[in-house]
Amino acid sequence: MAHAKAVLVLENFIAGKFVPCSSYIDSYNPSTGDIYCRVPDSGKEEVEAAVKAAKNAFPIWSSKSPLERSQILNKLADLIEHDLEEFAQAESKDQGKTITFARTVDIPRAVYNFRFFASSILHHTTECTEMATMGCVHYTSRTPVGVAGLISPWNLPLYLLTWKIAPAIACGNTVVAKPSEMTSVTAWMMCKLLEKAGVPHGVVNVVFGMGTKAGEALVCHPDVPLISFTGSTLTAQRIMEKSAPHCKRLSLELGGKNPAIIFDDADLAQCIPTTLRSSFANQGEICLCTSRIFVQRGIYSDFLKRFVAEAKKWKVGNPSDPTVDIGALISKEHLEKVRSYVKKAQAEGARVLCGEGVDPLALPAGNRKGYFMLPTVITEVKDESCCMQEEIFGPVTCIVAFDTEEEVIERANSVKYGLAATVWSSNVGRVHRVAKRLQSGLVWTNCWLVRDLNLPFGGMKASGVGREGAKDSYEFFTEVKTITIKH
Repeated sequence: MAHAKAVLVLENFIAGKFVPCSSYIDSYNPSTGDIYCRVPDSGKEEVEAAVKAAKNAFPIWSSKSPLERSQILNKLADLIEHDLEEFAQAESKDQGKTITFARTVDIPRAVYNFRFFASSILHHTTECTEMATMGCVHYTSRTPVGVAGLISPWNLPLYLLTWKIAPAIACGNTVVAKPSEMTSVTAWMMCKLLEKAGVPHGVVNVVFGMGTKAGEALVCHPDVPLISFTGSTLTAQRIMEKSAPHCKRLSLELGGKNPAIIFDDADLAQCIPTTLRSSFANQGEICLCTSRIFVQRGIYSDFLKRFVAEAKKWKVGNPSDPTVDIGALISKEHLEKVRSYVKKAQAEGARVLCGEGVDPLALPAGNRKGYFMLPTVITEVKDESCCMQEEIFGPVTCIVAFDTEEEVIERANSVKYGLAATVWSSNVGRVHRVAKRLQSGLVWTNCWLVRDLNLPFGGMKASGVGREGAKDSYEFFTEVKTITIKH
């Protein structure tokens, strides 16, 4: 049967050229359920070619000055920004997120990632100490490591891919990147701009495909000393196992089961709209989303009533409609998984106050086969429930009551994850006390997702290994050497 319209076919980008692949994977538009593009199903052979290209490009790229690399990164940022609307449309279609979110969050942040590291690479200093009694001076020197393997997820495709590529190449490394096979289009579009930006051939190579094939080949490659991965804790365990024989350096940014703690002196006029965003933004498909909301008993019923009323106003529908708040979930399988958590909660005796299975979901005709779900609020759920312990990664949040500060800290910390937390209170002393005791790599108080890229980003416990940010990424993507001179 002839296709109504031609399907986009992506190609790997190796040594500055687009290279066709022998087999392909279908990638869907989550808002319609139709095939959007065909993605190379790469394996060992393609990864081998990409690593070879990156190795060959390393001597020239690593010998460029930070200023030269900085200028190229800035040029790439300008080119992406120039095509911002085209990138946003593609990201929305490929991932299911709203066009508004892609326009205001994903693509501007991808541009900023390049600008940020283009600037920060110019401002690092090394250490020097003097040992007068020994007649010695010690100083440190930092050099690029080599070929970096970068594996990025499907929730914030270009945003998180560039968050890895920018520091890796700013530091003088060359890269082989593997985006998610479900969201590869914006990475492919970026490849088209590399030459114009002045990126030499082989510095950035992109191999598309499955984690089990392309990802594994990259992780197991003996000539890739660095792996930076953002994704699930389960995949990270596999990466650690596979990279162990090679003693690779790993940066792993993993899942979260993030608490929002709302004390009775919180400013609810600010807290409610922000907590709705922190629960449901990007369909709840952000590792930093708050899926456990602890509300102090005195304001619990008022908070619940107001939060549910506002959640019901969130519009679910065609992501290209600028008035829509929630787009489609990434895949049919993922939608089923998220729904299954709601069913499990109900089977355990929890109450679903709005959303899945409670309210009707009306979709435009063209989106009825898409993977949509209403923002869902669950209450009367036990802390041991899988909905309070496991990362759901969808528009689902649980709201429970607490009495004391001591109790809520213990409950907030009672999961295997430790990525982010939010605390709402107008008591400055309490905010500092609670933030200090939460087992979280990030704690936001009276706000959410306000980021300074200079500072460390990453999680505790099962939420990851290592940190990312100006200094942390620089340290990860460089090799340090201590040199001692006796005079």
